[in-house]
Amino acid sequence: MITLHAIEPGEWPLYRDLRLQALAESPDAFGSTLEAEAGRADEAWSSRIATLAAGQDQAFFARHNEAVCGLVWCKLAAQEPERADLYQMWVAPASRGQGAGRALLDGAIAWAAAQGAKCLCLGVTVGDTPAMHLYRSVGFRPSGPVEPLREGSRLTSQPMALRLDAAR
Repeated sequence: MITLHAIEPGEWPLYRDLRLQALAESPDAFGSTLEAEAGRADEAWSSRIATLAAGQDQAFFARHNEAVCGLVWCKLAAQEPERADLYQMWVAPASRGQGAGRALLDGAIAWAAAQGAKCLCLGVTVGDTPAMHLYRSVGFRPSGPVEPLREGSRLTSQPMALRLDAAR
């Protein structure tokens, strides 16, 4: 069974470990890299999770049979109060196909809508991937030109958006 819960400040070590696992396992899915994040001090990880208390961000863990198996980070856009952005979406390989990705996405959508966002935005690596299929199945649509995934990468990222004020 898949369950979802908001990450709490004391869970920063678990968040750190899962984030690094995600970057190691799926390096082509993220704008950041394992090398860039692995060297962060514990204080930086703790501080990142502490920002959740301010209310502009929300992060969730997915659990599969009580084991943490996925995460997602949502952030309200500072300059656009009706926009939220989704980052760091990842599900551990052993839990893929069990509904964790959909649960994380549903949690992010519900949080963004509850914050008054009218649009949820993300970037996804271009390809015929389960992530792209999941986002499209929920109603995300391309929202801008394809751009480089990160500096020095040959991969590209497709910006996508989901209107939260439209009937889904």
